Amino acid sequence: MLILLPPSETKRPGGRGRALDLDALAFAELRPQREAVASALVDLSRDEEAAARVLKLSARQRSEIAANAAILSAATMPAADRYTGVLYDALDAQSLDASARRWLGGHVLIQSALFGPISALDRIPAYRLSAGTALPGLAPLRRVWADAVESALSATTERFVLDLRSEAYAALGPVPASVRTTYLRVVTEIDGGAARALNHFNKHSKGALARALAAERPRISRPEGLIRWAASAGWRLRAGAVGETELIV
Repeated sequence: MLILLPPSETKRPGGRGRALDLDALAFAELRPQREAVASALVDLSRDEEAAARVLKLSARQRSEIAANAAILSAATMPAADRYTGVLYDALDAQSLDASARRWLGGHVLIQSALFGPISALDRIPAYRLSAGTALPGLAPLRRVWADAVESALSATTERFVLDLRSEAYAALGPVPASVRTTYLRVVTEIDGGAARALNHFNKHSKGALARALAAERPRISRPEGLIRWAASAGWRLRAGAVGETELIV
């Protein structure tokens, strides 16, 4: 089983040890795309006014421009610890035991606008870049990433993929048609049993589900198995539209 997570706009600062090593990230074949995006982001960061405008940063957020300028030399930490916010607070990777963290490293990918899909334990610096940003001198990020990531993910054909990404980040790395996958939607039931998509609980529920899977580490190879495991673990999942599973909260 492989879980795909979105990143977060907010990051934990700091880190320690070695700087970013592109060759150590998952899917080493994506190095050309990673170098291109990183170079464009560093170049943009040389002009604070332009960077603030392109990245849509407030005055309070301008310190993130310096973080972008230093991505190639700054201290790093595991991606699952670097990202903060509602989803990652619910995942709370730092509090997982060693076995659960190892499972994250082998079963969770985070789709970054800067690095593409990376392992939850790949070491990365703090940075600021969202899926919809148009970097000067670079093709739209969807064009940079989509085909390359889809090709890289084709190597996962023997694994079932649970896609917890937002639609914006899923567009940066489509799951190949050859891969068994389901896209998770968080919904609530309304009159007559109909489902209504939720925004408020969406990220928290996905983070909590990822944490539960890391803690229990079930063997799941298809959507039906995920639904059966969920029922035994106190989660309400059901088949949704074609290619989708609904998490009912």
